[in-house]
Amino acid sequence: MRIVVAIDSFKGSLSSLQAGSAVRDAVLKLNDKNEVIIKPLADGGEGTVDALASGFNSEIIEIDVNGPLMKKVKAKYCILKETGTAVIEMAAASGITLVSEDEKNPLNTTTFGVGELIKDAINRGCRRFIVGIGGSATNDGGTGMLSALGVQFLDKNNNPIALCGEGLKDLYKINTDNMLSQLKDCTFNVACDVKNPLCGENGCSAVFAPQKGATKQMIKDMDLWLKNYAEISKTVSERADENYEGAGAAGGLGFAFLTYLNASLKSGIDIVLDEIKIEDDIKNADIVVTGEGRLDSQTVMGKAPIGVAKLAKKHGKRVIAFCGCTTKDSEVCNDHGIDAFFPILRTVTTLEEALKVENAYENLKATAYQVFRLI
Repeated sequence: MRIVVAIDSFKGSLSSLQAGSAVRDAVLKLNDKNEVIIKPLADGGEGTVDALASGFNSEIIEIDVNGPLMKKVKAKYCILKETGTAVIEMAAASGITLVSEDEKNPLNTTTFGVGELIKDAINRGCRRFIVGIGGSATNDGGTGMLSALGVQFLDKNNNPIALCGEGLKDLYKINTDNMLSQLKDCTFNVACDVKNPLCGENGCSAVFAPQKGATKQMIKDMDLWLKNYAEISKTVSERADENYEGAGAAGGLGFAFLTYLNASLKSGIDIVLDEIKIEDDIKNADIVVTGEGRLDSQTVMGKAPIGVAKLAKKHGKRVIAFCGCTTKDSEVCNDHGIDAFFPILRTVTTLEEALKVENAYENLKATAYQVFRLI
């Protein structure tokens, strides 16, 4: 029997490859002639760097960059050596978890560190990028990132504006003459699962800025500033489109990628599935195994297990999923390609005990063993 295993990480417990290894151990315990192919899995958000790094010949790079408040933070990304691809999570440099509760304020935060990560990867020879842009603390329209890459954002007196959300209020002119020359050879696959435009009632300021610390007045001001930014951008790039789906992602970072860089916005799981080249393996599989820490109604909203399931169903394959726990509404997953799912907890326990790697590994292995006995 040929089995393809692509399980997302059980957050706080098993990595993607650890979960896959547990299933493999169970299958081979039944019959060591079975073939088990493990693929790293993530949905383009948190954990994507670790998942892809662990599944390929790769190098983890950790450097000091400017965080969302322009204080130095250590941020990591990975380079996939076979393709020279840099895999970056914007949250590593400009994420909301890097800002304390009392410091949350999108007027003050910047994406400058994201640009520093890209620049570092370019200097190491990378020309192909996968960038996850979830979890931002910012609303600067990506001007911070672009500034780090050589774009000049100037006020009426030809002075640089402040590199933060509030700096946009002074924006008068944009100069791209000093952009890094290597950028013309770079491509960016941007993992983006939101469809919001840059401005308006569904724009980034109105929808996402409140969780980043914005007041009603800030939202109104930032929306006007971003509208002005979009209009000025149209004078330097024909690609500027504030209404493009996803332009409002990560406080307008999606707009910056689309307008100034050779970028495309795609579903995170689609990017990862393409990168790990799983479809050929699925075509020749007897069973496909997927899963994540918790299966619920949100799983069907573009999360990794459903991406795997849809691809498997394209080729008529059976799909089973394992998870740490489920919710009452999790049966909706059965309508989206997962034929059956199995929570792995075998006894009443504390969350702390359940999350221990050794316990989760054994629980997953034991559950998978019983399921595959039936199969």
